[in-house]
Amino acid sequence: MPGMDAMPMEMGESPGGIDKKLSGNHEQKTRFFIKPNLMQLHSSYVVTDPKGTVLVECGKLLSRGSPRLGKDGKPLRNKKGKIIYESYQIKVFNTINFKKSMHYNPFAYLHSEKDILKLVTVLIANTKGEGKSGDDFWVKAETLLYTALIGYIYYEAPKNEQNFSTLVEMINAMEVREDDESFKNAVDLLFDALEQKDPDHFALRQYKKYKLAAGKTAKSILISCGARLAPFDIAEVREITMYDELELDLVGDRKTALFFIISDTDATFNFLVSMAYTQLFNLLCERADDKYGGRLPVHVRCLIDEAANIGQIPNLEKLMATIRSREISACLVLQAQSQLKALYKDNMDTIIGNCDSSLFLGGKEETTLKSWSALLGKETIDMYNTSVTKGTQESHGQNFQKLGKDLMSMDELAVMDGGKCLLQVRGVRPFLSRKYDITKHPNYKYLSDFNPKNTFDIEKYLSTRLRVKPDDLFLNYEISPSELAEESADDTE
Repeated sequence: MPGMDAMPMEMGESPGGIDKKLSGNHEQKTRFFIKPNLMQLHSSYVVTDPKGTVLVECGKLLSRGSPRLGKDGKPLRNKKGKIIYESYQIKVFNTINFKKSMHYNPFAYLHSEKDILKLVTVLIANTKGEGKSGDDFWVKAETLLYTALIGYIYYEAPKNEQNFSTLVEMINAMEVREDDESFKNAVDLLFDALEQKDPDHFALRQYKKYKLAAGKTAKSILISCGARLAPFDIAEVREITMYDELELDLVGDRKTALFFIISDTDATFNFLVSMAYTQLFNLLCERADDKYGGRLPVHVRCLIDEAANIGQIPNLEKLMATIRSREISACLVLQAQSQLKALYKDNMDTIIGNCDSSLFLGGKEETTLKSWSALLGKETIDMYNTSVTKGTQESHGQNFQKLGKDLMSMDELAVMDGGKCLLQVRGVRPFLSRKYDITKHPNYKYLSDFNPKNTFDIEKYLSTRLRVKPDDLFLNYEISPSELAEESADDTE
């Protein structure tokens, strides 16, 4: 691996691409892992931010940015001798409060038929409900319909209509009459017109397969689709997915800090974040291969806090093994290892195996403790026994043995000192270390932890209102009511 940056202990300045698995409670993870990574300022960052506290605390530091370096590796200075800083492009998608969020439209990143299939896959995977897999027939039937409709929207609809709102409207317009198989709804007529224009159209081929279903079956499929897309019937969700401002494909081109703010109690809209992560990984890998010869110019570090709560990222076990070569690293942050098992089932071991390092900040979940106890291995201890036998003749005995003992048993791990952590890096034996004191970091003074004046105002940052400065120059025009009426009349004509 290229390096090992931003360990929550004594940190170096090398921007590596190491994948990591971390366990411990939320407050510890934020203080001893997420913030130290962000304070390094050497990569683009994609951060899952439960509650939205990390952006508020670290936003001022990111907006200030890091020194711009010259060809000699030294900071550039202006004419007055002051260091020139390169600020981060801050992006935020907030599923708790949509009013404090930028817009995210998954349709904006569709470039081919395979992208449509990927979008449908992640939509199905993360909107099935808790513990419900659903009948395979209905899932496949829904997949056909989604693929057909999204394909039509992508290839035929104008840019401003390529969004989930249009998809929902099309499904709402698909009336089915069980007693009249020949009835054609508005969407049927659209595809009939498409067939006249292009009989081999991708969307049309999928729609014809869906239309093989009889009236009653088709009605059941539509009801299932309506239930799955129910979140998009909410006006705020339709508005937030109307167009795109996140620019996911450019995260590896320039220093960017992308925050996904999710609720730690309600997972209703977390599927949108899972969609964004899936598209992010695919877009960055394709951009690295097609434009930059296999490696992005700016390393992208994904700090996926509450990795088990954002929903399922399809093929994560494969992505973890392949993204590192493109200058992308993913750090899965978990409360307990069993959370990963519940979400990814048999792929959990593959995902963990593709993480080059694991960090344990403390906890008492049995699966995690058992795994770490086995990972640490055993130590050799000397056992010394003495014995005395009394009878007609007293005898004494001594026995020396060498035994193996767990380096740290499960009960010892459960009560590990809160100021310590365990780190295991590929090729290196696990070791015990002190947790990094973030107050010693040179950039700590720019966090709101140090000074409340450094609190980042999300609403002010997202505001589109023009800020007038004292030295700004403006041109003023005077127009009379009669001139305004004439202008309006000309526009009407």
